[in-house]
Amino acid sequence: MRFHCLARIFLLTCFTTSAVAADLTQIGAERGGNAKGTIPAWTGGLTSPPIGWTSDQGYIDPFPDDVVQYKVSRDNWQNYRDQLTPGMQALLQRVNGFYMQVYPTRRTAAIPKEVSADVAAKAGTIAIDGVGVNMKTYHPTPFPFPKTGLEAIWNHLLRYLGGGVERTAHAYPVRPSGEFYRIGFNSRRVYESHMDKPTNNRLFVAMGAYTEPAQLLGTTFLVHEPLNQSIEKRNAWVYNAGLRRVRRAPDLGYDGIPDGSEGMFTADQIDAYNGSPDRYDWSLLGKREILVPYNTYRIGAKGQKDSDIIRQGTVNAALMRYELHRVWVVEAKLKTGESHVYGKRVFYLDEDSWSILAEDAYSTRGDLWRVALHGLIQYYDVQVPWYRLSIFHDLQSGAYFVGGLDHAVSKPIRFGIRGQTSEFQADALRRTGTR
Repeated sequence: MRFHCLARIFLLTCFTTSAVAADLTQIGAERGGNAKGTIPAWTGGLTSPPIGWTSDQGYIDPFPDDVVQYKVSRDNWQNYRDQLTPGMQALLQRVNGFYMQVYPTRRTAAIPKEVSADVAAKAGTIAIDGVGVNMKTYHPTPFPFPKTGLEAIWNHLLRYLGGGVERTAHAYPVRPSGEFYRIGFNSRRVYESHMDKPTNNRLFVAMGAYTEPAQLLGTTFLVHEPLNQSIEKRNAWVYNAGLRRVRRAPDLGYDGIPDGSEGMFTADQIDAYNGSPDRYDWSLLGKREILVPYNTYRIGAKGQKDSDIIRQGTVNAALMRYELHRVWVVEAKLKTGESHVYGKRVFYLDEDSWSILAEDAYSTRGDLWRVALHGLIQYYDVQVPWYRLSIFHDLQSGAYFVGGLDHAVSKPIRFGIRGQTSEFQADALRRTGTR
């Protein structure tokens, strides 16, 4: 297992932004490709939609003519061991139907130029404060040249997601037998920059409500996420439609179990990782070239049926796309005296977007327990790299959970939305939660 030397990254902090730009992008990725030519240079990413595209089509594959270069399976995975995480190796060996179709690498991730310029301008001016960041106002990617695991994970937590996003998506708990059902969820997340009134130490507000099945319909959540979590904890509330009451939701974080998840992932695994990092010690292990789910436009395209995607053991592997990318490897070990169902976690962060693309989660006994894969796409009309879907495999039970799919949703996802402070208060949950 070969890691890139971190000394080069440390030295970069001694240079000016203009000197760094020759070798690195403004958010800290290596501009150049790899020596073998299997990873190309970053040339600006994908910043415009396919010709004739409209939003009601959903995000269609901009590379329909790309063909599979090779396939990694149970029979040949050892030939690609160095490009696989331990979790991927376990899935290939233990899950029937799991294989990886590898396509040409396309470095499509891009954010607006003014946002990346802000990242470059603020580089070196922001510091870790305890386990939080010492920001007064939100800025994406505060540590483009990270020296610690905590800095790297904050890049994921604070990455650019368009200022505000509203979407309706479906999720599917899939039992070992292959039996599944559908969960609908509508959510809005608005960052402080897109709110009508400023709020001290606020990163974003978020509200989400279940739209199906019947037993979850009307249950609504509200989150106020602080910017510096060393001085303030997350505030969260839930409206229970059956009881018609609002209550505090302290379990909406860390290893709390989200409704409808059937216990297959924890609250802090939503959006790959969220919330305060205070329960873990974080280590930056360097960079690796890994096969990751990337440009996964094909799975979840409009017109597909649930049965086209859901299979026993895992999703339909023929619809997935994997590419070779450089990723930062960040290890989190549970602190002595802290509580969490995961004793160790290893995250793999895309160098071009700071999005977590995979996670290996270990039990407190040290066993590899769950494997998460997060398929990234470039939302090309708004220049936002974000997830198409997330898959959580439970290696012990053989069950899995897939979420974030919108193939059966007619309403397009919206980025850049703005919010009214009054809409994101606890008393607003009673007005929005209906049965």
